[in-house]
Amino acid sequence: MSADVRPDALGSLGRVHFVGIGGAGMSGIARLLLARGIPVSGSDARDSAVLADLRAAGARVEVGHAAEHLGDADTVVVSTAVREANPELAEARRRDLAVLHRSQALAALMAGRRAAAVAGTHGKTTTSSMLAVALQEAGLDPSYAIGGELTPGQPQQGRGARDGGGDVFVAEADESDGSFLAYSPAVAVVTNVEPDHLDHYGTAEAVEEAFAAFTRRIVPGGVLVACADDPGAARLAELARSEGVRVRTYGSAEGADVRLLGLTAEGGGVRAEVVTAAGSLGELRLRVPGEHNALNAAAALTAAVELGAAAGEALAGLATFGGARRRFELRGEVAGVRVVDDYAHHPTEVRAVLRAAREVAGGGRVLAVFQPHLVSRTRIFAADFGAALALADEVVVLDVYVAREDPDPAVTGALVASAVALPAAAVAYEPDRGAAVARLAGRARAGDVVLTLGAGDVTDLGPRLLDALGARP
Repeated sequence: MSADVRPDALGSLGRVHFVGIGGAGMSGIARLLLARGIPVSGSDARDSAVLADLRAAGARVEVGHAAEHLGDADTVVVSTAVREANPELAEARRRDLAVLHRSQALAALMAGRRAAAVAGTHGKTTTSSMLAVALQEAGLDPSYAIGGELTPGQPQQGRGARDGGGDVFVAEADESDGSFLAYSPAVAVVTNVEPDHLDHYGTAEAVEEAFAAFTRRIVPGGVLVACADDPGAARLAELARSEGVRVRTYGSAEGADVRLLGLTAEGGGVRAEVVTAAGSLGELRLRVPGEHNALNAAAALTAAVELGAAAGEALAGLATFGGARRRFELRGEVAGVRVVDDYAHHPTEVRAVLRAAREVAGGGRVLAVFQPHLVSRTRIFAADFGAALALADEVVVLDVYVAREDPDPAVTGALVASAVALPAAAVAYEPDRGAAVARLAGRARAGDVVLTLGAGDVTDLGPRLLDALGARP
């Protein structure tokens, strides 16, 4: 998977078929191929607005999976979630078609461009989104492929992928299955390195080894941008330096090359002074809350400057950043209760989001409904999730979103709920989603922030919560 991709690789793909084309990452790559003039087809388990958008862009898209959906495809693109038993993948094997992991297809799109690959256990989508916005404001007209969508009202908005006219390509680099080793970036951003995806890696040490291998993919003359505040990223930076890689660190920590000073919550966002050894780069002002987002912005700023952007223009772009879908996304407000959705699915992410919510709530309370994601992650981190969720005032835990693993009756949301150190009346394990909505709507009051948290389909509860709040007497 880590083999280098030639700049002319796109020309050899022919007609490309995507199995699971509706996913955030897959749909973005498909859209970029279409923009480059490559015929695209695909299939997904259910119809969606994403599929309609791809059809409008010229793709042939089917609902459901069947061997005949391949048509006259020359190349088939899959993600790790696609199993060998999938009829389309099985047919591709039978025909001896070229089968690429989505990371390899993305690497082909990046070839010949200056690639900025954003990796890390947390913050990849937000940081890559911020970087795209900053570069656009600086006039570099980047291409990008991020694992989400930007919210409206900013220079880059909506779709999670765009084929720009400049020579920079911003990509979210997914470490979950090791596929980020397909990329050869000029700028590699690592926001943090923590144990996760242990169903794939097995040990925390193996996770760190994978990130070390990622930094060795940096092209000669390139740079690693790493967070000085995160112990794992700081260790990675030290290792990379010892191996001759140029490194730029960022954060609030003393000694960071790009340092945030005077970090303050302000009007639902944050601000800080950004300084280097040479002096001040200017003031960072963000419309999104939380120290974690200030760090993400510092990463984006550092990478943007390395790619040739003027610091002032990059900061101006970051000031317009309105957030990414499912990253502290305000879904609405009814009767003074704000409902916010977030993709947080690791204890560190949950903790960061709850702290940001506390800033936003001010004198109000923070209520959370959390959906654990993956059986293995729930089993390994149940106690850590409980500790993180205890930062809320009230918590409802749904059942596990199983995704790519087989269910385990011994691993349910009850494991997490039982670990939340709040009064019993403030915590509930509620596998019935309707009952979960009713509980939260019945207990929320004006000034509160209600969070829907998790990487599964918990996001669907946001509109239901708003309706339930509006139906209260």
